[in-house]
Amino acid sequence: MPMLYTYMTWSTLLVVLWGVVFLFTRNKKKMLTMSLGTAPLGLTEPLFYPEYWSPPTLFGLGEAYGFDVESILFSFAVGGLASTLYELGSTAKTKSMPGDRKLGREHRFHAWALTSPVLVFVLLELTTSLNPIYTASMALLTGAVSTVVCRVDLLGSAIKGAAIFSLFYFVFFSAMNWSHPNFVDLYWNNAAISGLTRISHRSPASLADCAGYRHYRSLAAVTDQ
Repeated sequence: MPMLYTYMTWSTLLVVLWGVVFLFTRNKKKMLTMSLGTAPLGLTEPLFYPEYWSPPTLFGLGEAYGFDVESILFSFAVGGLASTLYELGSTAKTKSMPGDRKLGREHRFHAWALTSPVLVFVLLELTTSLNPIYTASMALLTGAVSTVVCRVDLLGSAIKGAAIFSLFYFVFFSAMNWSHPNFVDLYWNNAAISGLTRISHRSPASLADCAGYRHYRSLAAVTDQ
Protein backbone atom coordinates (compact mmCIF):
# COMPACT_ATOMS: atom_id res chain seq x y z
CA MET A 1 0.00 0.00 0.00
CA PRO A 2 1.45 3.44 -0.94
CA MET A 3 2.68 5.44 2.05
CA LEU A 4 0.61 8.34 0.76
CA TYR A 5 -2.40 6.71 2.41
CA THR A 6 -0.72 5.25 5.51
CA TYR A 7 -1.87 7.93 7.96
CA MET A 8 -5.40 7.94 6.57
CA THR A 9 -5.62 4.13 6.52
CA TRP A 10 -4.52 3.70 10.12
CA SER A 11 -6.55 6.65 11.38
CA THR A 12 -9.60 5.08 9.76
CA LEU A 13 -8.78 1.69 11.30
CA LEU A 14 -8.53 3.41 14.67
CA VAL A 15 -12.02 4.84 14.19
CA VAL A 16 -13.27 1.35 13.28
CA LEU A 17 -11.72 0.02 16.50
CA TRP A 18 -13.39 2.91 18.32
CA GLY A 19 -16.71 1.68 16.90
CA VAL A 20 -16.10 -1.86 18.14
CA VAL A 21 -15.25 -0.66 21.65
CA PHE A 22 -18.27 1.67 21.56
CA LEU A 23 -20.54 -1.33 21.01
CA PHE A 24 -19.30 -3.05 24.17
CA THR A 25 -18.72 -0.19 26.58
CA ARG A 26 -21.32 0.62 29.22
CA ASN A 27 -20.45 4.32 29.09
CA LYS A 28 -21.32 5.18 25.51
CA LYS A 29 -22.26 8.76 26.34
CA LYS A 30 -18.96 9.40 28.09
CA MET A 31 -16.95 7.82 25.28
CA LEU A 32 -18.72 9.86 22.62
CA THR A 33 -18.44 13.05 24.65
CA MET A 34 -14.71 12.58 25.13
CA SER A 35 -14.22 11.87 21.43
CA LEU A 36 -16.15 14.95 20.38
CA GLY A 37 -14.12 16.96 22.86
CA THR A 38 -10.75 15.72 21.64
CA ALA A 39 -11.46 15.71 17.89
CA PRO A 40 -10.77 19.49 17.62
CA LEU A 41 -7.28 18.80 18.96
CA GLY A 42 -6.54 17.55 15.47
CA LEU A 43 -6.67 21.19 14.42
CA THR A 44 -3.49 21.82 16.43
CA GLU A 45 -1.52 19.82 13.87
CA PRO A 46 0.22 22.96 12.50
CA LEU A 47 2.09 23.11 15.81
CA PHE A 48 3.66 19.71 15.12
CA TYR A 49 3.92 19.68 11.32
CA PRO A 50 6.76 19.53 10.29
CA GLU A 51 8.62 20.27 13.55
CA TYR A 52 7.72 16.84 14.93
CA TRP A 53 6.68 14.85 11.89
CA SER A 54 5.58 15.28 8.28
CA PRO A 55 3.58 12.27 7.03
CA PRO A 56 1.87 12.39 3.63
CA THR A 57 -1.77 13.44 4.05
CA LEU A 58 -4.93 13.15 2.00
CA PHE A 59 -5.08 15.76 -0.78
CA GLY A 60 -1.75 17.11 0.47
CA LEU A 61 -3.54 19.21 3.09
CA GLY A 62 -0.88 18.73 5.73
CA GLU A 63 1.94 19.64 3.41
CA ALA A 64 0.12 22.73 2.13
CA TYR A 65 -1.66 24.03 5.22
CA GLY A 66 -0.58 21.98 8.24
CA PHE A 67 -4.19 20.86 8.76
CA ASP A 68 -5.38 17.41 7.69
CA VAL A 69 -8.39 15.12 7.94
CA GLU A 70 -6.36 12.27 9.41
CA SER A 71 -5.44 14.14 12.60
CA ILE A 72 -9.08 14.93 13.34
CA LEU A 73 -10.06 11.27 12.89
CA PHE A 74 -7.09 10.18 14.97
CA SER A 75 -7.85 12.63 17.80
CA PHE A 76 -11.52 11.64 17.79
CA ALA A 77 -10.69 7.94 18.16
CA VAL A 78 -7.90 8.38 20.69
CA GLY A 79 -10.05 10.53 22.99
CA GLY A 80 -12.82 7.96 23.27
CA LEU A 81 -10.49 4.97 23.52
CA ALA A 82 -8.35 6.64 26.16
CA SER A 83 -11.38 7.27 28.34
CA THR A 84 -12.81 3.78 27.95
CA LEU A 85 -10.24 1.03 27.36
CA TYR A 86 -9.33 0.68 31.02
CA GLU A 87 -12.96 -0.07 31.89
CA LEU A 88 -13.41 -3.02 29.52
CA GLY A 89 -13.69 -6.25 31.46
CA SER A 90 -14.24 -4.41 34.73
CA THR A 91 -17.38 -4.91 36.78
CA ALA A 92 -16.94 -1.65 38.66
CA LYS A 93 -19.38 1.13 37.88
CA THR A 94 -18.53 4.80 37.81
CA LYS A 95 -20.70 7.12 39.86
CA SER A 96 -21.21 10.84 39.83
CA MET A 97 -19.55 12.63 42.72
CA PRO A 98 -22.03 13.90 45.34
CA GLY A 99 -22.61 17.62 45.19
CA ASP A 100 -21.38 18.25 48.75
CA ARG A 101 -18.10 16.47 48.00
CA LYS A 102 -17.53 18.68 44.96
CA LEU A 103 -17.47 21.61 47.36
CA GLY A 104 -14.80 19.96 49.50
CA ARG A 105 -11.47 21.61 50.23
CA GLU A 106 -9.51 19.30 47.92
CA HIS A 107 -11.59 20.41 44.94
CA ARG A 108 -11.06 24.14 45.28
CA PHE A 109 -8.44 24.08 42.54
CA HIS A 110 -10.03 21.50 40.26
CA ALA A 111 -10.82 24.10 37.58
CA TRP A 112 -7.19 25.23 37.61
CA ALA A 113 -6.03 21.63 37.41
CA LEU A 114 -8.16 20.96 34.35
CA THR A 115 -6.95 24.10 32.57
CA SER A 116 -3.30 23.66 33.59
CA PRO A 117 -2.33 21.67 30.45
CA VAL A 118 -3.28 24.61 28.21
CA LEU A 119 -1.57 27.14 30.46
CA VAL A 120 1.64 25.12 30.74
CA PHE A 121 1.73 24.37 27.01
CA VAL A 122 1.33 28.04 26.06
CA LEU A 123 3.93 29.10 28.63
CA LEU A 124 6.50 26.57 27.43
CA GLU A 125 5.85 27.38 23.78
CA LEU A 126 6.44 31.07 24.45
CA THR A 127 9.47 30.73 26.69
CA THR A 128 11.39 27.69 25.39
CA SER A 129 12.65 26.28 22.11
CA LEU A 130 11.58 22.72 22.94
CA ASN A 131 9.96 20.62 20.26
CA PRO A 132 6.14 20.94 20.57
CA ILE A 133 5.78 17.20 21.28
CA TYR A 134 7.78 17.70 24.49
CA THR A 135 5.92 20.81 25.60
CA ALA A 136 2.64 18.99 24.94
CA SER A 137 3.83 15.95 26.89
CA MET A 138 4.91 18.06 29.87
CA ALA A 139 1.65 20.01 29.77
CA LEU A 140 -0.42 16.83 29.81
CA LEU A 141 1.68 15.38 32.62
CA THR A 142 1.12 18.57 34.62
CA GLY A 143 -2.61 18.27 34.07
CA ALA A 144 -2.65 14.62 35.11
CA VAL A 145 -0.64 15.25 38.30
CA SER A 146 -2.65 18.35 39.20
CA THR A 147 -5.95 16.58 38.75
CA VAL A 148 -4.84 13.55 40.76
CA VAL A 149 -3.97 15.93 43.60
CA CYS A 150 -7.64 16.95 43.57
CA ARG A 151 -8.87 13.38 43.10
CA VAL A 152 -6.37 11.16 44.91
CA ASP A 153 -8.91 8.33 44.79
CA LEU A 154 -8.40 8.16 41.02
CA LEU A 155 -4.64 7.63 41.16
CA GLY A 156 -5.03 3.89 40.61
CA SER A 157 -7.26 4.46 37.58
CA ALA A 158 -4.78 6.94 36.14
CA ILE A 159 -1.87 4.52 36.45
CA LYS A 160 -3.87 1.59 35.12
CA GLY A 161 -5.23 3.59 32.23
CA ALA A 162 -1.82 4.98 31.30
CA ALA A 163 -0.29 1.50 31.27
CA ILE A 164 -3.10 -0.05 29.21
CA PHE A 165 -3.22 2.76 26.70
CA SER A 166 0.57 2.93 26.33
CA LEU A 167 0.62 -0.78 25.52
CA PHE A 168 -2.26 -0.36 23.08
CA TYR A 169 -0.59 2.61 21.41
CA PHE A 170 2.73 0.76 21.10
CA VAL A 171 1.03 -2.24 19.47
CA PHE A 172 -0.91 0.06 17.15
CA PHE A 173 2.24 1.89 16.12
CA SER A 174 4.15 -1.35 15.61
CA ALA A 175 1.39 -2.74 13.40
CA MET A 176 1.41 0.44 11.32
CA ASN A 177 5.15 0.23 10.81
CA TRP A 178 4.92 -3.49 10.04
CA SER A 179 2.47 -2.74 7.24
CA HIS A 180 4.55 0.19 6.00
CA PRO A 181 8.23 -0.44 6.87
CA ASN A 182 10.37 2.65 7.49
CA PHE A 183 7.34 4.93 7.80
CA VAL A 184 8.57 6.25 11.14
CA ASP A 185 12.15 6.69 9.92
CA LEU A 186 10.99 8.57 6.84
CA TYR A 187 8.49 10.97 8.33
CA TRP A 188 9.46 11.59 11.95
CA ASN A 189 11.82 14.49 12.57
CA ASN A 190 14.23 12.40 14.62
CA ALA A 191 16.88 15.11 14.54
CA ALA A 192 14.59 17.37 16.56
CA ILE A 193 13.44 14.76 19.11
CA SER A 194 15.11 11.96 21.02
CA GLY A 195 15.66 9.80 17.95
CA LEU A 196 14.90 6.77 20.14
CA THR A 197 12.32 5.08 18.00
CA ARG A 198 13.06 1.38 18.24
CA ILE A 199 12.80 -1.54 20.57
CA SER A 200 13.12 -3.80 17.56
CA HIS A 201 13.11 -3.24 13.83
CA ARG A 202 9.43 -4.27 13.86
CA SER A 203 8.41 -2.12 16.84
CA PRO A 204 9.61 1.45 16.32
CA ALA A 205 7.12 3.38 18.41
CA SER A 206 8.58 6.81 19.12
CA LEU A 207 9.39 7.31 22.79
CA ALA A 208 8.15 10.88 22.51
CA ASP A 209 4.84 9.59 21.15
CA CYS A 210 4.47 6.98 23.89
CA ALA A 211 5.26 9.51 26.59
CA GLY A 212 2.83 12.05 25.22
CA TYR A 213 -0.07 9.64 24.94
CA ARG A 214 0.72 7.99 28.26
CA HIS A 215 0.36 11.39 29.93
CA TYR A 216 -2.77 12.08 27.88
CA ARG A 217 -4.26 8.80 29.04
CA SER A 218 -3.44 9.59 32.66
CA LEU A 219 -5.22 12.92 32.31
CA ALA A 220 -8.21 11.26 30.64
CA ALA A 221 -8.55 8.78 33.47
CA VAL A 222 -9.02 11.48 36.05
CA THR A 223 -11.03 13.98 34.02
CA ASP A 224 -13.65 11.60 32.63
CA GLN A 225 -14.97 10.97 36.13
